[in-house]
Parts: sequence; C-alpha cells; structure tokens
Amino acid sequence: MDFLNSLLVVKLELLPFLVLSLLLSFTVHEFAHAYSAWKFGDPTAKMLGRVSLNPTKHIDFLGMLLFVIAGFGWARPVPVNRDNFKNPRTMGIVVSAVGPLSNLLLAFVGTLVLHLGFKLGFVDVESGNRIHLALFYFLSFLISNNILLFLFNLIPLPPLDGYRIVEDLAPSHVRARLQQIEQWSIFIFLLIVFIPVLRDKTLGPLFSLIQPIMREMSRAAMFIVGS
Repeated sequence: MDFLNSLLVVKLELLPFLVLSLLLSFTVHEFAHAYSAWKFGDPTAKMLGRVSLNPTKHIDFLGMLLFVIAGFGWARPVPVNRDNFKNPRTMGIVVSAVGPLSNLLLAFVGTLVLHLGFKLGFVDVESGNRIHLALFYFLSFLISNNILLFLFNLIPLPPLDGYRIVEDLAPSHVRARLQQIEQWSIFIFLLIVFIPVLRDKTLGPLFSLIQPIMREMSRAAMFIVGS
C-alpha cells in the first residue's frame, strides 16, 4: 500500500475520484473539439466516432496512467482537417479554443454544484456520511483538474491547443517558420513537463493561477446559490 501511494499523485483511496474526474474532463474536452469541427464542416471526427460523450472514444490509457502518476497526461487527440472549414483560420481557432474553454466551464459547473451541495447538505466533509464525502472528493478533483487542463492546454507548444491557436493567428510567414520547427517543439515540451527544474521555472508560474481562479469561481458560485 505504501509503495503504491508513493507512485501516485494522490492517496490510493482517493484514486477512484481522480480517475472519474479525469474521464469526464478528458471526454468533454475532446467532444468539444470534435463537435465544433463537425458543425463547421469537417466530418473527420464524426466519421471516426469522436462526436460522442462515450469516454472509450477519447481516453488514452497511457495518458491517463501518466496523469495519475505524474500529474500530467492526455487524451486521444481529435483529428481535424481545417481545409474543410469555410474560414479555416478563424474556425480553426474556435475549434482549438473550445477544448480548454469546455474545461473551464466544467470547473465552474463543478464549483456551483459543490456550493449548492454545501447549502443543501448533500456535500459534507464532517458528517461522516460516505456518499456526501465521496461527492466532495469527486467535485474537488473535478474543479482542480479542469482548471489545470484549461491552463495547461493553452501553453503554446505542440501538440497543445495553445500552439494551434497561435499558429492560426500568426501571419503566413510566421506560420511557415513555426511548421519548420514544430518537430523539435515536442521535445521542448517533453523536457519542460518531465524535468522538475524546467517545469518549476516555466509551468510553475502558470499553475500558480489555479488557486486564484478557484477563489473567483467560488465567489461567483456563492453569489449565484446565495450562500
């Protein structure tokens, strides 16, 4: 048990809540990409069955495992052919952006449900009720993980959504240059993610925004539910 706990980013007894929150978060993120691309005229994801809220269509086992162990992971990327869009660059930006934005929305919905649960009593960390406690853990992971995914996916390095947004916003000559160095950018990305010193220097400031975002969401949720 101690050995397993040492390998995971959370205690073993909390692992089911982390996994469930990731299944929902990754699925909604990839569905948002697939659905928006389909609506904009690209049938690629639709033909591959990716316009679905079925987690098995989107989850990458290795990416899930890595998130559980290292706190960083991925789902199966949704294939998008921008040539099928009427306005490839504008629609490409929207398709890229809706993934992270769906995570931000999911985090806010989770925050609303959490505060509503506190108010109505179906979420409680002190009552001893195991169902109430389970809901608290699940919602807590759902909120924090989705804010993390929102910020993480906006990093302008491939294969993340932030890179695709920058690529579509950039002038043609800049895009050509980006495409030339894209093959090397993935190695930069992996170095940043997996080398602790580089991660702390680059991703640390970005992820320091998680708590402030959570606080602002809590304030908004408290205002809405009246608590």
